[in-house]
Amino acid sequence: MHSARSRYPIATLILFLAVSVSAQQKTVWSAQEQPIADQIKGLRKLDDTLRARTTKQLALQIRQLPVVPNKLKLAGALALLSTEGDFGRDTLQEVTNTLASALREQPPAGKPGQPDDLYMWLASLVRYEHVQAQSDSPQFAEALSKLEAADAARQQGRLHAF
Repeated sequence: MHSARSRYPIATLILFLAVSVSAQQKTVWSAQEQPIADQIKGLRKLDDTLRARTTKQLALQIRQLPVVPNKLKLAGALALLSTEGDFGRDTLQEVTNTLASALREQPPAGKPGQPDDLYMWLASLVRYEHVQAQSDSPQFAEALSKLEAADAARQQGRLHAF
């Protein structure tokens, strides 16, 4: 696996902007959420072996949270960081399971014809990291379609360049 950042930079940028905008609104973490948020903030400081193990553990901890206001935010932040390196398929699958689960519990409203950024990120993990996700959401299906169309357009552009 390669860094997902090189394979789907647009999705990374979209999610980064969404997280940045939401970060401008001060998040109030519960006592259950605060330790997880603190560990996510410190992930980039860890060596790769410890980071992979911690990322997987955090995914499991987030999934075990009850449906709390910031659960989806934690799952999205972890997903964003999980592709910065090669932490193994098992870790990415756990992160994907966590994001898919949080999206099922608290589906964000997308705009007509435009899936929420977190569905785009979930679709990116499935499409480019070859992990599995269970989602009956029309937003997830739309996100997958958008990625397929963008890939097809890029491929067409390459074919015409020759």
